Amino acid sequence: MSKRRINKIAIIGSGIMGSGIACHFANIGVEVLLLDIVPRALNDKEKAKGLTLEDKEVRNRLVNDALATALKSKPSPIYHEKFASRITTGNLEDDIAKVAHVDWIMEVVVEKLDIKKQVFEKLEKHRTPGTLITSNTSGIPIKFMSEGRTDDFQKHFCGTHFFNPARYLKLFEIIPGPKTDASVLEFLNGYGEQFLGKTSVVAKDTPAFIGNRIGIFSIMSLFHTVKDMGLTIEDVDKLTGPVIGRPKSATFRTVDVVGLDTLVHVANGIAENCKNDERLELFKLPDFINTMMENKWYGSKTGQGFYKKVKGDDGKSEILSLDLDSMEYRASKKAKFATLELTKSVDKVIDRFEILVSGKDKAGEFYRKTFAALFAYVSHRVPEISDELYKIDDAMKAGFGWEHGPFQIWDAIGVEKGIELIKAENLQAPDWVNEMLSAGNNSFYTIKEGATYFYDIPSKSQEKVPGQDAFIILDNIRKSNQVFKNADVVIEDLGDGILNCEFQSKMNTIGGDVLAGLNKAVDIAEKNFEGLVIGNQGANFSVGANIGMIFMMAVEQEYDELNGAIKYFQDTMMRMRYSAIPTVSAPHGMSLGGACELSMHADKVVAAAETYMGLVEFGVGVIPGGGGSKEMALRASDTFRKGDVQLNVLQEYFLTIGMAKVSTSAYEAFDLGVLEKGKDIVVVNKDRQIATAKAHAKLMAEAGYTKPVKRNDVKVLGKQALGMFLVGTDSMEAAHYISEHDQKIANKLAYVMAGGDLSEPTLVSEQYLLDLEREAFLSLCTERKTLERIQHMLKTGKPLRN
Repeated sequence: MSKRRINKIAIIGSGIMGSGIACHFANIGVEVLLLDIVPRALNDKEKAKGLTLEDKEVRNRLVNDALATALKSKPSPIYHEKFASRITTGNLEDDIAKVAHVDWIMEVVVEKLDIKKQVFEKLEKHRTPGTLITSNTSGIPIKFMSEGRTDDFQKHFCGTHFFNPARYLKLFEIIPGPKTDASVLEFLNGYGEQFLGKTSVVAKDTPAFIGNRIGIFSIMSLFHTVKDMGLTIEDVDKLTGPVIGRPKSATFRTVDVVGLDTLVHVANGIAENCKNDERLELFKLPDFINTMMENKWYGSKTGQGFYKKVKGDDGKSEILSLDLDSMEYRASKKAKFATLELTKSVDKVIDRFEILVSGKDKAGEFYRKTFAALFAYVSHRVPEISDELYKIDDAMKAGFGWEHGPFQIWDAIGVEKGIELIKAENLQAPDWVNEMLSAGNNSFYTIKEGATYFYDIPSKSQEKVPGQDAFIILDNIRKSNQVFKNADVVIEDLGDGILNCEFQSKMNTIGGDVLAGLNKAVDIAEKNFEGLVIGNQGANFSVGANIGMIFMMAVEQEYDELNGAIKYFQDTMMRMRYSAIPTVSAPHGMSLGGACELSMHADKVVAAAETYMGLVEFGVGVIPGGGGSKEMALRASDTFRKGDVQLNVLQEYFLTIGMAKVSTSAYEAFDLGVLEKGKDIVVVNKDRQIATAKAHAKLMAEAGYTKPVKRNDVKVLGKQALGMFLVGTDSMEAAHYISEHDQKIANKLAYVMAGGDLSEPTLVSEQYLLDLEREAFLSLCTERKTLERIQHMLKTGKPLRN
């Protein structure tokens, strides 16, 4: 059988989901045909133009407007604005025949079975046999949708459920119909993971599938608990947010964003179609939800939900909270619990759960109640919604942004302790959990030789979670493969002669121990290994240098120590470039300041698509001092070509630093010059990143990597460039676009990137530029306004303009 490839897809329906999915396929290089219905009436604008219902502009209005709205939305559904050109729009009357030439047809129309069936009937007339055809339904049974269609249609038909927003949420549920061919499921499972960057989960055709069945239960359970325990919405959002590895929006803010009407629609669907669910009563809406639905308080889309943004008399915005007793909005109340204070020193979320369920206050009681309900519920859903328990965890992590799935949390608390909590709430765990313990299995998961195993109920044994071979999970190998460790770094042996240097500092900031760890990693790799990866699997690669350390040295005027610290940072970055082994950086998430400088000095960057990268030092009143300013001057020099106006090229690189630009994806980072085309690459699935970086390090080593020769051919433009920059900053300050202190920082950067006030363009060494950079950085650290900026950033996490 020939290998199936997806070069072109037709998306039918251009609403929020349809346009979002179209953008994500465009993100990965697939050609997209996006179709929607033809309008039945002209709008005022079209009437004024004298258009008719036959004009193409009118006939494609719905699809074009929907796509334009999606492309303007924040956060953006597209990795790079140029990728939108991969999407062609059309309508279901003039362009439906074009589906004959695509590799996959995906229906994303309104959630009504009769309409979906009509669409499939039309599509089948034009579909080429063998073409994949799927539905993005979030809950309509798959078996009903393909009724009456041909055998070939049914064989290639299933549900493919993306979560909104399609670019950012990783869950990709695949739901087979009665006649779906096994090869189709296998293909989609692999394609979702490798190409779309998703966590693919093959689910059963049960109401709301896996993610929404558990996610909606969890939210509905909290809706009842908040009233039973007399908690406020702020209390619940504090207890169900980052402290337990959930998104900042926690529970009630998340409902406001998603829309209460959407949540109620899914909850009602579960209540109507799951009459045998042992917790059916929890899917019945509490009175306060009914009141909100009557008032159309759906959340962000209607301007108010559990929270409401208002402007005070002083013109400042304020967020009000809904009091669930009076059903009136009031000023927000700060939530505080003694149990949460006990977890402040516990960095790893997984280590907090045991502390949380032992709490003596209302928070402890809340966690005991809610985890007991969750554990009982998920364990009763096996095998109803999934035969394998790991799929439930995968779905909750990928679809709802939970750091740990329910069974992983249960393991962290202890399976026996979890059963105690369940019994204390007069609930019951299913027999299979007790049988598991009786058979000597004390956990749902185990780690063996770097791989994750799960408890398989039919065989009553631990089975390997499938699909791991393309991944390296650092949590699984850290203890067994550790080569070196200090307070902030672990160096692991990835196998095949490649080391990994993993940051473990708070927010993965780069301080003295991280720099020592990086140097140690190069030492060990040069002596006994073939290559080095710098990567971790935290929420972010690194937020940059430890500015707290810089602040303390500057305040105490320890300028010699500060000079030494900056020199050490610069030397470490240069070691990344000039070592005897290939170095590969693997940034993801926030990769700012010093983390960006580190990646710029590696031999290669394997960036996750969701990498937000930039040199942001201006925000704290300094210039990049770890080689970033030097490197941007070098990269500008390398792009000077005959006929170029070299000053203009240099200015682009200067502005990237001066405006503290940060990419909104790895692809944008190429535009900023912090990633380089032809050298650095992007991976869509972050789970594959470390393995891919390792493969590239190995490839470079096998190709005969030789330590590079230090550069002394960096062309700087001297006074010619410096004069242009100084005139520019002068006029910006005079027009009040920048502050006097901003001008001072910009002038220091100008001096470095121009190579000083040399009388003519000159070739200089990297070290020459590094010395200028360090001198400029240190002089800015003596400025009161710089210290104010650093202090403000440390307190608020936000830049100050002074």
